[in-house]
Amino acid sequence: MASNGLSSSGVSALPPFVLQPDAGERLVLGDVTILVRASAEATGGAFSLFEEVPPMVDTPRHVHEREDEVFYVLEGEHVIEVGDEEFAVGRGGVVFAPRRVPHAQRRVVPREGRLLVLTAPGGFDGFFRELAAAHDAGTLGPDAYAAASERYGITWL
Repeated sequence: MASNGLSSSGVSALPPFVLQPDAGERLVLGDVTILVRASAEATGGAFSLFEEVPPMVDTPRHVHEREDEVFYVLEGEHVIEVGDEEFAVGRGGVVFAPRRVPHAQRRVVPREGRLLVLTAPGGFDGFFRELAAAHDAGTLGPDAYAAASERYGITWL
């Protein structure tokens, strides 16, 4: 299978999959829980899909060097900043944040709400996996965040 998930005949060699509600790889990073719904491995690197589940924390302004990001609001009211614009979105709202454009997110009601986040191309799920491993090892802190951020092309502003 080629790295794009296609066989030599051009037909997808990836198996289909289905996840039931609340299924997926659950990653705990301190106060944050990420539910990986579609890993880069499962999608042939096309995208990663993850859910941020309560209780949630706000994400400070940052830039992804490699991934575009799409936020889909499952629950709650969120304010998502992209570049110089601020978007207030509720359930069913979608916000696109292109790579290399600063963005941030916060909840209108602190720690409440749920977001489904798609990053493309895939691979950003590895960032959360790395932080979850640091959490499990008792080493999750500023150094772990800095190292993972550097490896995954994230600059915190």
